[in-house]
Amino acid sequence: MIGALTPVTLDELNDVAALQTRRDRKYVLTPDELDALLATLPPARVLEIDGVRSFAYDSTYFDTPELDAYHLAATRRRRRFKVRTRTYVDTGSCFVEVKTRAGRGTTVKERQPHDDADHLGIARTFVSARLADAGAPRVPVLTPTLRSRYHRTTLLLDDARVTLDTGLIWDLLAPGGMGRHEIPHEGPLGGGPTVHRSAALGDRVVVETKTAAGSGPSSVDRLLWRAGHRPDRISKYATGMAVLLPDLPDAPWRRLVRRRLVLSEPSLPTPMTTDLTSERTPS
Repeated sequence: MIGALTPVTLDELNDVAALQTRRDRKYVLTPDELDALLATLPPARVLEIDGVRSFAYDSTYFDTPELDAYHLAATRRRRRFKVRTRTYVDTGSCFVEVKTRAGRGTTVKERQPHDDADHLGIARTFVSARLADAGAPRVPVLTPTLRSRYHRTTLLLDDARVTLDTGLIWDLLAPGGMGRHEIPHEGPLGGGPTVHRSAALGDRVVVETKTAAGSGPSSVDRLLWRAGHRPDRISKYATGMAVLLPDLPDAPWRRLVRRRLVLSEPSLPTPMTTDLTSERTPS
């Protein structure tokens, strides 16, 4: 079904729907449920770059030794935040991103180019400034804590951008300096963090609708609601942490994790592509 859609270029997508300040709604679907959605989809185009429509993403999330970012999310605090690096594996391009919350449930994402997915380095100044502007708590120390890997297909509709994420894998990174949840690392650190353990989401698809801040639900949201689906509380960072460290408080994601996610042991991580073949980066 995706193959039959008309393509849209990255430049067109960004011109129409960059949506750095937006309202997000997420849904966890089975493959059959996704097929049913695509069969009734309003007119849509699909992001295509060099003939490719599905792109590998690799994100490394940073948190404090006490897991402040996680606990702020678990207790649904308004000033919660996420700090991550995002690598577009197919091109090798990397960004450091800061996500904060604005009024009425909207998400604000700010980012800048970066050259080291495993360390913040000089980007700490950017991160500190963005968190201060958003009124988030001061976080003097941030270390790599979780990595997420998946493939993304992006659809553009008249009223929304919709992403379809498949093959999601979570890697718990060590050492994290995680306070009472501290994980002993295996040997010297070398160049980057060690993967302590991993979990895979199996065949489940994470569908996310992204609409402009202040706008109502999209046509895709309404289709999903009519089919009996409601937005799921799933965070690629916090839900992954709750899965891999089950003694953490997990109230926002407990029902989803225990009743609807089908988790498995993933295969070994695929080495990241480092050949910079393009500077184009889907968001």
